[in-house]
Amino acid sequence: MYLLSEARGLSRDLLGGKGFGLVEMAQAGLPVPPALIITTEACRRFLREGAVPGLWEEVRAKLAALEGLVGKRFGKGEGSTPPLLVSVRSGAPVSMPGMMDTILNLGLSSEGVESLARATGNPRFAWDAFRRLLSMYGEVVLGERAEVFEGMLSALKEKRGVQSDTELSPEDLEALSFQYLRHLQERGTPFPMDPWLQLQGAIEAVFRSWLNPRAKTYRRIYGIPEDLGTAVVVQAMVYGNLGEDSGTGVGFTRNPATGEKGLYGEYLRNAQGEDVVAGIRTPEPLSRLKEYAPELYREIERVAHLLERHFRDMQDFEFTVERGRLYLLQTRSGKRTAQAAVRIAVEMAEEGLISKEEAVLRVEANALPGLLKPTVDREKAPKPILRGLPASPGAAFGHAVFSNEAAERYTAQGLPTILVRPETTPEDITGMYLSKGILTARGGLTSHAAVVARGLGVPAVVGAEALRVVPEEGRAWVDGLEIQEGELLTLDGSTGEVYLGAVPLAEAAEEELLHKLLSWAEPHRSLGVRANADTPLDAQRARAFGAEGIGLCRTEHMFFQEERLPWVRRLILARTPEEEAEALERLFVFQKEDFKGILKAMDGLPVTVRLLDPPLHEFLPSLEELKVQAEAGDEEAKALWERAKALAEQNPMLGFRGIRLLLLRPGIFRMQLRALLEAAKELREEGFDPRPEVMVPLVADPKEVERAKALAEELFREYGPIPFGTMIETPRAALLASEIAPLVDFFSFGTNDLTQMAFGLSRDDAGKFLPQYVEEGLFPFDPTERLDEKGVGRLLRLAVQEGKRANPRLKVGLCGEHGGEARSVAFVADLLDYTSASPFRVLTARLAAAQAGLRASRYAGT
Repeated sequence: MYLLSEARGLSRDLLGGKGFGLVEMAQAGLPVPPALIITTEACRRFLREGAVPGLWEEVRAKLAALEGLVGKRFGKGEGSTPPLLVSVRSGAPVSMPGMMDTILNLGLSSEGVESLARATGNPRFAWDAFRRLLSMYGEVVLGERAEVFEGMLSALKEKRGVQSDTELSPEDLEALSFQYLRHLQERGTPFPMDPWLQLQGAIEAVFRSWLNPRAKTYRRIYGIPEDLGTAVVVQAMVYGNLGEDSGTGVGFTRNPATGEKGLYGEYLRNAQGEDVVAGIRTPEPLSRLKEYAPELYREIERVAHLLERHFRDMQDFEFTVERGRLYLLQTRSGKRTAQAAVRIAVEMAEEGLISKEEAVLRVEANALPGLLKPTVDREKAPKPILRGLPASPGAAFGHAVFSNEAAERYTAQGLPTILVRPETTPEDITGMYLSKGILTARGGLTSHAAVVARGLGVPAVVGAEALRVVPEEGRAWVDGLEIQEGELLTLDGSTGEVYLGAVPLAEAAEEELLHKLLSWAEPHRSLGVRANADTPLDAQRARAFGAEGIGLCRTEHMFFQEERLPWVRRLILARTPEEEAEALERLFVFQKEDFKGILKAMDGLPVTVRLLDPPLHEFLPSLEELKVQAEAGDEEAKALWERAKALAEQNPMLGFRGIRLLLLRPGIFRMQLRALLEAAKELREEGFDPRPEVMVPLVADPKEVERAKALAEELFREYGPIPFGTMIETPRAALLASEIAPLVDFFSFGTNDLTQMAFGLSRDDAGKFLPQYVEEGLFPFDPTERLDEKGVGRLLRLAVQEGKRANPRLKVGLCGEHGGEARSVAFVADLLDYTSASPFRVLTARLAAAQAGLRASRYAGT
């Protein structure tokens, strides 16, 4: 446990983000109220053992030192000297906004209110401070719902005919405080009037908050380790609710939505800390201070500049103004959108504040697809029904939902949602995570909804004050227009506009700054990056994003097109070699044109074509649908129904598919490979440089590869050879890599199937239990989203090592969905020759590979 002056040089891991920021600001000579910090080690020990020996004795000693620094006694006023009151905040080493609400004015009692009123000459302020403490303490420590206190306050405002709590009289606030006290007494959780007991309860509540459901959900979403623990900051209070010359605010040294340089933020006059971030009142822009408090504005600008220079990053800082004097309460590296992250990193490097290498490492690679978010097509959009504040960019449409439960229900049906709330709280994290967009009636650009939405990369519109939301009824109103649950809404987080219905969206353009950042990154990348693409358009898009070829072209996607599907079904129904040959010849024409388009789009770059993977019955309608048509007398449907019944499987993922289908129906194999080779031949004759590669899926034994290679060589003798490889997507193939490698030119790890088979789960069904598994710590993360390094990663390493030992010329790549996930890319960066990702995630793979290269070179500038 440390006072700020004692904690210099200690790490963020020990002091937590808030404590570390306070120590640094105090050391830089900025105006910070005195504080003591209880370290994360105390939290970990409390959670492990249920108590921390000697903790309370040390708290008393440090609190006495704090009293000496401010010249006040904790909880006791003396004459004209008010009592020392404190705030209690949590602060993990990694920023987790909103995980435990701050408790302000702690140490105040019904007796202390009188001395505070005498000392300040402001009884209204004193009773306002006490009622705030009762509601915060009642919620955070005693477990009452915030809505109960808010309901009592709203009822009183309605009775008095006022809109804001600042319009209530001292007598009103005194009566409200005693109403809160009676309620807590009646529910069996009385408020402790002893300041020391208040402090003990608050500190233990901070420790316990590390394990609350919303904190667990936040850590799961952002991959934060469970064993970090949180620090506790106990800080001397300064007051923003002493009158119009006081207030509270949140500032950013740059715009967190766009990255634009310059002071950005919000301010509330005559308010206390949580009023701004909670969204209870809509604040005014900091720029308004220029009009009525220019000296204060210049001081905040000066502080913002110093903070950014000291921490060498965009800062998000909270401050209080007490009777015209500025105090800083917190600073941290600010949450930002993907657009802002790129702009801030590039411009700070160009300003000389950080190096280009630091700029590359500063941007979260997984967030880059956010730069490509769509926008509302202005030419086709109707008039918006509502306008609010543009809190997080991008456009989205979905069904209006008003609760976590509704968001979960619609998502389970595959339907997009827009979460609509009066304002969000940390309890809404599940709905915010699941939804495509967030809309709130209250709150500003630094409210909980805005900060979390930007962190999630979800479009958001906040502070839409014309919106009246009644969540418990599942309804909202805008100027008499009722919006019910399930109503389609479109919102634009870049403009703050909201539309009724699904409005046409336009694709966003790439940003010049992103190209510059990636140009700085490229020299540090050794891992190749290809794309998963099945059409010429996808191939062109991927190439524009910097893809160095195609690592996975899934041919079955070509068969599902409307004009091809009848011929696929003829192939399935063929009863003679002639019927099969006719269907294959027709499909050959389609396939050749497809391959020509893709090879042409990727001219001069490798294109890896995977031969047919899914079982044939996937190209047929459902059995139930065919049965109905057959019983209605449709002869073709009857034939298809009989064939579908014969092809039906209990577990198609492990059935007659991939290499098994290709070897037992070799006509399909020959047709696809001949189409690929013929397409390449024609393009070469036209002056292009096609570089096709072919691979077979789902092998489990070297003999399968031998048979497939023999089939391929029949055509290679006619057209000339091309690289021949296999996907490694069964554990057995990985274990037998040394026997398979001499037969092929490359391995491509299909980590989707490899993960499913290694874990014994189906991605289609695992959603029913995986989230709970992750939440309860049985899995550290969802292995279908992020590569499992411990198990699946071990199979990869084994296969690569043994495969290259048996065939030193073997190329190795990854083409599962993990190929575009930043942490997975970092894991394979020094293991594989290339990774392959969907076109929009090529940017992520490029940046993540470069970051891995920088970290491997032990770059130590961040």
